[in-house]
Amino acid sequence: MSPLPLPPVAAPYQLPFHYGALHQIGLDYLVDPDPVREVLAKRHPALSAAEFDGRCLVSLNYQLYFAQYGTGGGITQEIEVSIVAYPASAADRLPEVDYRQYAQGYDQTKLLGIARLHVLCDNALAIDAGRRLFAEPKYPGWFEARMPSPNGPAGETWQVDCRAAEAGRDGGIVPRDAALFSFTARLDGLAPVPVNNTPITGYGTDPAGRALAGPMNVHHPYRWYDLAGPAAGRSLLTVHDPATDVGEDLLGLVGDVPAAGAWTFQSPPVAAHNRPYYLA
Repeated sequence: MSPLPLPPVAAPYQLPFHYGALHQIGLDYLVDPDPVREVLAKRHPALSAAEFDGRCLVSLNYQLYFAQYGTGGGITQEIEVSIVAYPASAADRLPEVDYRQYAQGYDQTKLLGIARLHVLCDNALAIDAGRRLFAEPKYPGWFEARMPSPNGPAGETWQVDCRAAEAGRDGGIVPRDAALFSFTARLDGLAPVPVNNTPITGYGTDPAGRALAGPMNVHHPYRWYDLAGPAAGRSLLTVHDPATDVGEDLLGLVGDVPAAGAWTFQSPPVAAHNRPYYLA
Protein backbone atom coordinates (compact mmCIF):
# COMPACT_ATOMS: atom_id res chain seq x y z
CA MET A 1 0.00 0.00 0.00
CA SER A 2 1.48 3.38 -1.03
CA PRO A 3 1.66 6.27 1.48
CA LEU A 4 -1.26 8.72 1.51
CA PRO A 5 -0.63 12.36 0.60
CA LEU A 6 -1.19 14.94 3.30
CA PRO A 7 -4.33 17.09 2.99
CA PRO A 8 -3.53 20.45 1.37
CA VAL A 9 -3.03 23.55 3.53
CA ALA A 10 -5.33 26.14 2.01
CA ALA A 11 -3.92 29.63 1.48
CA PRO A 12 -3.45 31.97 3.30
CA TYR A 13 -3.19 29.64 6.31
CA GLN A 14 -0.18 27.81 7.69
CA LEU A 15 0.10 24.93 10.14
CA PRO A 16 0.52 24.29 12.96
CA PHE A 17 -1.77 27.00 14.31
CA HIS A 18 -0.35 28.31 17.60
CA TYR A 19 -2.57 29.43 20.46
CA GLY A 20 -1.26 32.37 22.51
CA ALA A 21 -3.66 31.60 25.37
CA LEU A 22 -6.47 29.08 25.86
CA HIS A 23 -9.36 28.79 28.31
CA GLN A 24 -11.43 25.65 27.85
CA ILE A 25 -14.04 23.49 29.51
CA GLY A 26 -15.36 20.16 28.25
CA LEU A 27 -18.32 18.12 29.46
CA ASP A 28 -18.64 14.38 28.72
CA TYR A 29 -21.95 12.54 28.54
CA LEU A 30 -22.29 8.74 28.57
CA VAL A 31 -25.41 8.06 26.52
CA ASP A 32 -27.52 5.45 24.71
CA PRO A 33 -25.46 4.03 21.80
CA ASP A 34 -28.21 3.61 19.17
CA PRO A 35 -28.91 7.31 18.39
CA VAL A 36 -25.17 8.02 18.46
CA ARG A 37 -24.39 5.31 15.91
CA GLU A 38 -27.20 6.54 13.65
CA VAL A 39 -25.99 10.15 13.65
CA LEU A 40 -22.34 9.18 13.24
CA ALA A 41 -23.08 6.94 10.24
CA LYS A 42 -24.68 9.92 8.45
CA ARG A 43 -22.04 12.53 9.31
CA HIS A 44 -18.81 10.49 9.40
CA PRO A 45 -19.31 7.09 7.71
CA ALA A 46 -15.63 6.08 8.02
CA LEU A 47 -15.82 6.24 11.83
CA SER A 48 -17.29 4.01 14.54
CA ALA A 49 -18.59 5.24 17.88
CA ALA A 50 -16.47 4.27 20.88
CA GLU A 51 -18.19 2.38 23.69
CA PHE A 52 -17.42 2.58 27.38
CA ASP A 53 -19.20 -0.15 29.37
CA GLY A 54 -22.03 -0.21 26.84
CA ARG A 55 -22.44 3.57 26.54
CA CYS A 56 -21.26 6.01 23.90
CA LEU A 57 -19.69 9.36 24.67
CA VAL A 58 -20.92 12.77 23.53
CA SER A 59 -18.60 15.66 24.30
CA LEU A 60 -19.18 19.41 24.46
CA ASN A 61 -16.22 21.72 24.67
CA TYR A 62 -16.04 25.49 24.86
CA GLN A 63 -12.88 27.39 23.96
CA LEU A 64 -11.83 30.99 24.44
CA TYR A 65 -8.47 31.57 22.82
CA PHE A 66 -6.07 34.31 21.77
CA ALA A 67 -3.79 34.10 18.75
CA GLN A 68 -1.07 36.47 17.63
CA TYR A 69 -0.58 37.20 13.94
CA GLY A 70 1.94 39.27 12.02
CA THR A 71 -0.57 42.12 11.88
CA GLY A 72 -1.85 41.93 15.47
CA GLY A 73 -3.98 39.65 17.61
CA GLY A 74 -7.42 38.10 17.67
CA ILE A 75 -9.77 36.55 20.25
CA THR A 76 -12.07 33.68 19.31
CA GLN A 77 -14.78 31.71 21.10
CA GLU A 78 -16.26 28.43 19.91
CA ILE A 79 -18.09 25.31 21.05
CA GLU A 80 -17.61 21.85 19.58
CA VAL A 81 -20.35 19.22 19.87
CA SER A 82 -18.77 15.85 19.14
CA ILE A 83 -19.02 12.08 19.40
CA VAL A 84 -15.98 10.18 20.64
CA ALA A 85 -15.13 7.82 17.79
CA TYR A 86 -12.34 5.99 15.99
CA PRO A 87 -11.58 4.89 12.42
CA ALA A 88 -13.63 1.78 11.68
CA SER A 89 -10.64 0.27 9.88
CA ALA A 90 -8.54 0.49 13.07
CA ALA A 91 -10.86 -1.33 15.47
CA ASP A 92 -8.27 -4.06 16.09
CA ARG A 93 -5.76 -1.48 17.35
CA LEU A 94 -7.98 0.07 20.03
CA PRO A 95 -6.97 -0.29 23.68
CA GLU A 96 -9.61 -1.54 26.11
CA VAL A 97 -10.36 1.42 28.42
CA ASP A 98 -13.31 2.54 30.48
CA TYR A 99 -14.51 6.14 30.53
CA ARG A 100 -12.38 7.21 33.50
CA GLN A 101 -9.27 5.76 31.86
CA TYR A 102 -10.07 7.43 28.55
CA ALA A 103 -10.63 10.79 30.29
CA GLN A 104 -7.28 10.49 32.05
CA GLY A 105 -5.34 9.87 28.83
CA TYR A 106 -4.74 6.11 28.99
CA ASP A 107 -5.34 5.78 25.24
CA GLN A 108 -2.02 6.89 23.82
CA THR A 109 -2.81 5.50 20.35
CA LYS A 110 -5.02 8.61 20.00
CA LEU A 111 -7.39 6.64 17.82
CA LEU A 112 -10.17 7.67 20.19
CA GLY A 113 -10.93 11.20 19.02
CA ILE A 114 -13.76 13.68 18.62
CA ALA A 115 -15.95 13.36 15.52
CA ARG A 116 -17.37 16.86 15.26
CA LEU A 117 -21.10 17.29 14.63
CA HIS A 118 -21.34 21.04 15.19
CA VAL A 119 -18.74 23.76 15.72
CA LEU A 120 -20.21 27.17 16.51
CA CYS A 121 -17.76 30.07 16.36
CA ASP A 122 -17.75 33.87 16.62
CA ASN A 123 -14.81 34.51 14.28
CA ALA A 124 -15.29 34.41 10.50
CA LEU A 125 -11.60 33.72 9.83
CA ALA A 126 -11.61 30.78 12.26
CA ILE A 127 -14.76 29.42 10.62
CA ASP A 128 -13.14 29.52 7.19
CA ALA A 129 -9.91 27.96 8.48
CA GLY A 130 -11.75 25.20 10.33
CA ARG A 131 -13.78 24.25 7.28
CA ARG A 132 -10.92 24.36 4.76
CA LEU A 133 -8.10 22.90 6.88
CA PHE A 134 -9.84 20.37 9.13
CA ALA A 135 -13.23 19.72 7.45
CA GLU A 136 -15.02 21.00 10.54
CA PRO A 137 -18.80 21.52 10.32
CA LYS A 138 -18.24 25.09 11.52
CA TYR A 139 -20.73 27.95 11.39
CA PRO A 140 -21.49 31.27 13.14
CA GLY A 141 -22.52 31.56 16.76
CA TRP A 142 -21.81 33.95 19.61
CA PHE A 143 -21.32 33.45 23.32
CA GLU A 144 -21.70 34.87 26.79
CA ALA A 145 -19.33 33.13 29.19
CA ARG A 146 -18.44 33.32 32.87
CA MET A 147 -15.44 31.35 34.09
CA PRO A 148 -12.84 31.17 36.88
CA SER A 149 -10.37 34.04 36.71
CA PRO A 150 -7.51 35.37 38.85
CA ASN A 151 -9.17 38.77 38.37
CA GLY A 152 -12.22 37.55 40.29
CA PRO A 153 -14.74 36.86 41.51
CA ALA A 154 -13.50 33.76 43.31
CA GLY A 155 -14.92 30.37 42.39
CA GLU A 156 -14.67 27.44 39.98
CA THR A 157 -18.04 27.73 38.24
CA TRP A 158 -18.34 27.94 34.47
CA GLN A 159 -21.45 29.14 32.63
CA VAL A 160 -21.60 29.36 28.85
CA ASP A 161 -24.53 30.59 26.76
CA CYS A 162 -24.48 29.89 23.01
CA ARG A 163 -26.61 32.09 20.75
CA ALA A 164 -27.38 32.14 17.05
CA ALA A 165 -25.46 34.28 14.58
CA GLU A 166 -25.07 34.64 10.84
CA ALA A 167 -22.43 35.68 8.35
CA GLY A 168 -22.41 39.42 7.66
CA ARG A 169 -22.05 41.09 4.28
CA ASP A 170 -18.76 42.63 5.42
CA GLY A 171 -17.28 39.19 6.12
CA GLY A 172 -17.87 39.38 9.88
CA ILE A 173 -20.32 37.68 12.24
CA VAL A 174 -23.72 39.22 13.01
CA PRO A 175 -25.15 38.14 16.40
CA ARG A 176 -28.84 37.30 16.64
CA ASP A 177 -30.90 37.51 19.80
CA ALA A 178 -31.82 33.83 19.79
CA ALA A 179 -30.57 31.44 22.48
CA LEU A 180 -29.53 28.00 21.20
CA PHE A 181 -28.26 26.17 24.30
CA SER A 182 -26.36 26.79 27.51
CA PHE A 183 -24.51 24.83 30.15
CA THR A 184 -23.27 25.31 33.69
CA ALA A 185 -20.59 23.36 35.56
CA ARG A 186 -20.22 24.02 39.30
CA LEU A 187 -16.77 22.65 40.06
CA ASP A 188 -16.26 24.49 43.36
CA GLY A 189 -14.88 22.25 46.11
CA LEU A 190 -14.10 19.32 43.79
CA ALA A 191 -10.57 17.93 43.61
CA PRO A 192 -9.37 17.77 40.00
CA VAL A 193 -6.97 15.16 38.64
CA PRO A 194 -4.15 16.44 36.40
CA VAL A 195 -4.34 14.44 33.15
CA ASN A 196 -2.16 14.12 30.07
CA ASN A 197 -4.85 13.45 27.49
CA THR A 198 -3.43 15.30 24.50
CA PRO A 199 -2.94 15.35 21.61
CA ILE A 200 -6.69 15.28 21.08
CA THR A 201 -7.53 13.85 17.66
CA GLY A 202 -10.24 15.78 15.85
CA TYR A 203 -11.97 13.92 13.02
CA GLY A 204 -13.64 15.50 10.00
CA THR A 205 -15.16 14.43 6.70
CA ASP A 206 -14.45 16.69 3.74
CA PRO A 207 -16.92 17.53 0.92
CA ALA A 208 -15.46 14.70 -1.18
CA GLY A 209 -16.29 12.21 1.60
CA ARG A 210 -12.68 11.66 2.71
CA ALA A 211 -12.08 11.31 6.43
CA LEU A 212 -9.18 13.19 7.96
CA ALA A 213 -7.69 13.55 11.42
CA GLY A 214 -6.05 16.60 12.97
CA PRO A 215 -4.33 16.40 16.38
CA MET A 216 -4.28 19.31 18.84
CA ASN A 217 -1.58 19.49 21.49
CA VAL A 218 -2.05 21.38 24.76
CA HIS A 219 1.35 21.87 26.36
CA HIS A 220 0.23 21.54 30.01
CA PRO A 221 -2.02 19.00 31.76
CA TYR A 222 -5.78 19.34 31.77
CA ARG A 223 -7.72 19.20 35.05
CA TRP A 224 -10.31 16.41 34.99
CA TYR A 225 -13.27 16.34 37.37
CA ASP A 226 -15.20 13.15 38.09
CA LEU A 227 -18.88 14.14 38.07
CA ALA A 228 -20.22 10.70 39.00
CA GLY A 229 -21.29 9.66 42.49
CA PRO A 230 -21.39 12.48 45.06
CA ALA A 231 -20.57 15.08 42.39
CA ALA A 232 -23.55 14.14 40.20
CA GLY A 233 -25.79 17.09 39.44
CA ARG A 234 -22.94 19.62 39.32
CA SER A 235 -23.64 20.34 35.63
CA LEU A 236 -26.72 21.41 33.70
CA LEU A 237 -27.27 21.44 29.93
CA THR A 238 -30.28 23.40 28.63
CA VAL A 239 -31.48 23.38 25.01
CA HIS A 240 -33.34 26.64 24.32
CA ASP A 241 -34.25 26.01 20.66
CA PRO A 242 -34.98 22.36 19.86
CA ALA A 243 -35.89 23.24 16.25
CA THR A 244 -32.27 23.98 15.27
CA ASP A 245 -29.91 21.27 14.04
CA VAL A 246 -27.67 21.57 17.11
CA GLY A 247 -30.67 21.63 19.45
CA GLU A 248 -32.14 18.54 17.81
CA ASP A 249 -28.85 16.65 18.13
CA LEU A 250 -28.31 17.65 21.76
CA LEU A 251 -31.81 16.57 22.73
CA GLY A 252 -31.67 13.36 20.69
CA LEU A 253 -28.23 12.28 21.87
CA VAL A 254 -27.90 13.73 25.38
CA GLY A 255 -31.36 14.77 26.58
CA ASP A 256 -31.38 14.97 30.37
CA VAL A 257 -28.39 12.65 30.94
CA PRO A 258 -26.03 14.21 33.54
CA ALA A 259 -22.39 14.79 32.66
CA ALA A 260 -20.01 12.00 33.68
CA GLY A 261 -16.97 14.26 33.81
CA ALA A 262 -15.60 17.72 33.12
CA TRP A 263 -12.16 18.79 31.96
CA THR A 264 -10.69 22.27 32.01
CA PHE A 265 -7.61 24.13 30.94
CA GLN A 266 -6.73 27.76 31.60
CA SER A 267 -3.53 29.43 30.46
CA PRO A 268 -1.61 30.90 33.40
CA PRO A 269 -1.17 34.68 33.65
CA VAL A 270 2.06 35.90 32.07
CA ALA A 271 2.25 39.33 33.72
CA ALA A 272 0.58 41.36 36.48
CA HIS A 273 -0.01 45.07 36.85
CA ASN A 274 0.38 45.70 40.56
CA ARG A 275 -1.29 48.03 43.03
CA PRO A 276 0.13 51.57 42.99
CA TYR A 277 1.56 53.41 45.98
CA TYR A 278 1.90 57.06 46.98
CA LEU A 279 5.22 58.81 46.63
CA ALA A 280 4.50 61.17 49.55
